Amino acid sequence: MTSSTTTSTARVVTDVLQPRNVLLIGMLGIGYAAAGHWTGIFWGLLGALCAGIIPAAYIEWERKRGTWGDRHVVDRTKRAPIFVVILVSIGTGSTVMVLGHAPTGILVAMIALWAMTIGLLSVNTVWKISVDSAVASAVVAILATVHSPWWLLAYALTIAVCWSRVALGYHTVAQTVAGASLGAATAAAYLVV
Repeated sequence: MTSSTTTSTARVVTDVLQPRNVLLIGMLGIGYAAAGHWTGIFWGLLGALCAGIIPAAYIEWERKRGTWGDRHVVDRTKRAPIFVVILVSIGTGSTVMVLGHAPTGILVAMIALWAMTIGLLSVNTVWKISVDSAVASAVVAILATVHSPWWLLAYALTIAVCWSRVALGYHTVAQTVAGASLGAATAAAYLVV
């Protein structure tokens, strides 16, 4: 591929597989598995709203105000407010799930994503870890845990996300591998439960 073709392809991959979109699809599947029937889709939608859609809306709002150039927030030092919004949003969603007697599996997924966000925030204070890679990996790992190991084949999409982040110059290989590794560790919450 030529350089412009590579960049165009990487841009499409990173935009289509951005955390908001991955969480929307993934949390619906996790919610369904947690409940064992269609009512779990409601809980999955709430999870996607709190873990992905609200944070993405906040990023877009700040971008329109001129705080950041785009959703990628390239400057690591400006990312802390995003992590705070994610933590508050996931925490609020988890509280609603507890009060609403949501299935344990979706609540565990939310707590795992909350813990992953703490890890991302901690690492981000000194090094620009890849959030996109972490989310893509976490969703695949949790889906493989709650549905079937066949979901591990979806790691091809996580690899595509990692590649796109590096190809666009947003991260190094090490930063995407670290993010994907932290994301994969979220599935460990299910082993504990």
